[in-house]
Amino acid sequence: MRLPLLAASIALLAAGCTWVHMAPGASAVRVVPAGTAPAGCQKLGEISVSVKDSVAFYDRNPLRVREELETLARNEGPGLGANTIQPLDEPRDGEQRFAGYRCGG
Repeated sequence: MRLPLLAASIALLAAGCTWVHMAPGASAVRVVPAGTAPAGCQKLGEISVSVKDSVAFYDRNPLRVREELETLARNEGPGLGANTIQPLDEPRDGEQRFAGYRCGG
C-alpha cells in the first residue's frame, strides 16, 4: 500500500517541477505574439521543441508546459542567429513550433 502511494506522490510533485532552464544568451531572445510577422525582421527558420506534457497517468499543468516550450525555443534562438521568436501554433501534446527572426541592427 505504501509503494503505490509513494509513486503517486512523486508523480504529482514531479508534474509541478520545471526541468527546463534558460541557457546562456537565451534571455536576450524576445518572444512576440503569434500572428503577423514582426516588421523589419528577417526570418531565419523554424524551431520545433517538445517536453513531457504528462507524467505516468497525470497531465502536467498546461501553463507550465507552455512556459517550458517557450524557454526551449528561446534557448535555440541564438544557435539559429535569432534574437526574436514567435509561436507558429498552439502547444499540442507537449510540442510547439516557433519562427526565429533577426530583428533590428
